[in-house]
Amino acid sequence: MTTASLAELKRALRNVPSDDLPDLCIRLARYKKENKELLSYLLFEADDELEYIKNVKTEIDQHFRELTRTTPYMTKKSLRKALAFTNQRIRYSGKKRTETELLIYFCTKFKKEISFRNNLTLKNIYLRQIQRIKKALTTLHEDLQFDYGEEVKLLE
Repeated sequence: MTTASLAELKRALRNVPSDDLPDLCIRLARYKKENKELLSYLLFEADDELEYIKNVKTEIDQHFRELTRTTPYMTKKSLRKALAFTNQRIRYSGKKRTETELLIYFCTKFKKEISFRNNLTLKNIYLRQIQRIKKALTTLHEDLQFDYGEEVKLLE
């Protein structure tokens, strides 16, 4: 079975009767947790982005509370899990402002709670996120660039 391109899928979905669309969405959501989470975001949280950001920050806090700090390896593994969660939530939103705000929050928690000066791997993870923030900043409005830019300077 060959997979159709996004353009082909878009054309085909336009031809589907509107009564059948909910059934298709439910069937799609049934197969993967990520699909269900994305559908939940689109239906219930996409209209209030600030509340969504607040909820994600709360979950990031929870990830940092559960961080395993027994060995540097376990710290790195737990941290990557928290980062994967953050990146997944950023993908759901698809907005650069949300990406910037969540990554700044993640890096703030990272810098405050983890000593990474002596660990090259943890330091590289941190620096990569700073680079991602700077890249996302370039696409934002000038006022937002200035506001978030000040926060990024504090992180560096």
